[in-house]
Amino acid sequence: MEASKVIHAIYTDDDVLMSAVKRVKAEKHHIEEVYTPFPVHGLDKAMGLEPTRIAIASFIYGCIGLTVAIVMMNFIMIQDWPQNIGGKPSFSYLENMPAFVPIMFELTVFFAAHLMVITFYLRSRMWPFKKAENPDKRTTDDHFLMEIAIHGNEKELESLLKETGAVELNIVEKEAH
Repeated sequence: MEASKVIHAIYTDDDVLMSAVKRVKAEKHHIEEVYTPFPVHGLDKAMGLEPTRIAIASFIYGCIGLTVAIVMMNFIMIQDWPQNIGGKPSFSYLENMPAFVPIMFELTVFFAAHLMVITFYLRSRMWPFKKAENPDKRTTDDHFLMEIAIHGNEKELESLLKETGAVELNIVEKEAH
């Protein structure tokens, strides 16, 4: 693996970080990553990240859950073991569908929720026993860290980041993944 130099700019306020990100992007520098102790509204847009497509996956998972519910209830309650419950005959699925609506809703939510959690962890490459990638423990408490790759412009980056309100600058060798 090849190592590359990055600069870690540490901030203590999310508003200062937000304006620093906008300024760094305006100066045409590539921000590798930003580590924050809590979600910062608008940071993804300021960094120029693409919108997430996770809502599409959630919709698809919900449709799968609804389909499983319909097929399961049709097989169990109509074809395999029809029962006359409360005087309601089981001649067809459509006649009994109002009684099945809660089950359809629950399985739609169940599939969407559980498959979304699995998708999130796989997409984020977070699995059990994975070593944390957080470069500074303080970013889990009250500090914010912006990581920028250095391409022979170390002094220029240092002065720019100090101007933006960085309280600490660290140059680090980062392992390529």
